[in-house]
Amino acid sequence: MSTHQKKCKHHWQINSMSGTGKRPYFDYIVIGCGGIGSGAVYWLSKRSRSVLGLEQFKLGHDNGGSQDHSRIIRLTYHEDKYTRLTPHTYPAWETIERESGLQVVFKTPSLQLARRGEADHIMDMYAQSMDRTNIKYEKLNNRQVMQRYPQFRVGPDIVGLLQENAGIVDAALANAVHIQLARGNGATIIENCPATRIGRASNGNVVVYTTKGSFECKRIIITAGGWLNSVLGTIGVHIPVTVTQEQVSYLGTPHMKDFTIDKFPVWYFHLPTYDIYSLPIHGNTGTKIGIDAGGPAVTANTRTFDPDPAREKVCTDLVKDICPKFDGPLLYTKTCLYTMPPDRSFVIDTCAYKGFDDVIVCCGAGHAFKFSSLLGKILSELALDGKTQYPIADFNITRDAIQNPDTKNVFYLGSDVEAKL
Repeated sequence: MSTHQKKCKHHWQINSMSGTGKRPYFDYIVIGCGGIGSGAVYWLSKRSRSVLGLEQFKLGHDNGGSQDHSRIIRLTYHEDKYTRLTPHTYPAWETIERESGLQVVFKTPSLQLARRGEADHIMDMYAQSMDRTNIKYEKLNNRQVMQRYPQFRVGPDIVGLLQENAGIVDAALANAVHIQLARGNGATIIENCPATRIGRASNGNVVVYTTKGSFECKRIIITAGGWLNSVLGTIGVHIPVTVTQEQVSYLGTPHMKDFTIDKFPVWYFHLPTYDIYSLPIHGNTGTKIGIDAGGPAVTANTRTFDPDPAREKVCTDLVKDICPKFDGPLLYTKTCLYTMPPDRSFVIDTCAYKGFDDVIVCCGAGHAFKFSSLLGKILSELALDGKTQYPIADFNITRDAIQNPDTKNVFYLGSDVEAKL
């Protein structure tokens, strides 16, 4: 048995004596150790040495929505409830970079593009929200876009919005750093351990039942992505999420030196019913592109991992038109899950409305990875302090979009449409 295993075993034995004596006890338990969950375990571990993280699969798995080489981080957003939070994402990531000595955020500007009269009104919503929250940006015409980034070939019908403080988060690395730092702080992580239900102990604590036994805690955080209702449902809580299978494609451009992160931005192209987003090379040799939302509705347990060639073609057709050197042979397409409430807005709240103020839930709505370390910090504050210093009131679980069964799905950020091809 390794020294770490001995430490973990001893930690379990000590904690089991501080609860009912019948099951292992931890002050705080996190269900789901993807992007947000790993962040919650880490931030909890900075202030408590009695933290358990439960992951139903192997750490670093590809079954959910948190694992890949790169995810976009940006200040730009279409609503103030996000632009009030985005500036706080960087200090959270800087904390784990400082503690680990590893770089997880790689800076490059963000560029939004749209055709005049087609979807530039969506870009205007982003600009207006940034105006209200004092985030600087620059509007560009097509000539200015190409002057800044000559890789693009765009006509006078194209307009752009440039924001300098953006980049890429190395998602797989960030998740692993969260977990390893948390373990170093004394947290216990159990892989391949699905939670089957939660309940209440006779002493009032929360009990988590899993395939590897039951655990007890005083507060629990649920960050289970597409599986969240299978856990929440056992205490009578339901969030009306749609789980979709999305995908990103990596293209084998021969012009790799033109698309490194020091030479090319993360960028979006707004269309009438969906966004296409793209990233420079990071983690492999391919440029990366995908459609934001609009994939087929699935369940977390029955989804396929099969790419949709029609969605691949929409992406490659666009780059052939406006950025031809970005294109290349398809290296591979990777699928993932989005878990989205009807308004595609975060849920960050307790389940107090159902009598469980010690059960905290977070749903990232398919666009949260850039926030995941910050959200982990927010969740840790809710668990430890009963409140957070950050503005999250708009993400409550009792809002009309969650509780009103007639709410229509609006998954295209900045628009009032569902998001579809």
